[in-house]
Amino acid sequence: QVRLVESGGGLVQAGGSLRLSCAASGTVFSRNVMGWYRQALGKQRELVAGITRSGSRNYADSVKGRFTISRDNTENTVYLQMNSLKPEDTAVYYCYADPTTDRNPPLYWGQGTQVTVSS
Repeated sequence: QVRLVESGGGLVQAGGSLRLSCAASGTVFSRNVMGWYRQALGKQRELVAGITRSGSRNYADSVKGRFTISRDNTENTVYLQMNSLKPEDTAVYYCYADPTTDRNPPLYWGQGTQVTVSS
């Protein structure tokens, strides 16, 4: 059974930083595409960032230059470094994993971690 557990969310002031982590188990981590979605209250879930098995990254336009996704295949963990946070980044952030690159929505999800950015 695949399990994804997020951590690192919290409350931060605008302009601050947070680092989210997602630890995976029950799967061959290195074979999966990993990434993060977020869902703000009353809005649809949106893709924030993804990273392929080979390390190729993609980002939502709204976070380019501020967020960085990375993965550690030895620790089965994917990270999202979030800098210069804005109030509009407030959302529940969900980690995902999928053995393929084009499945929408992805196959596996974490439970989510709340990120709140105060103005």
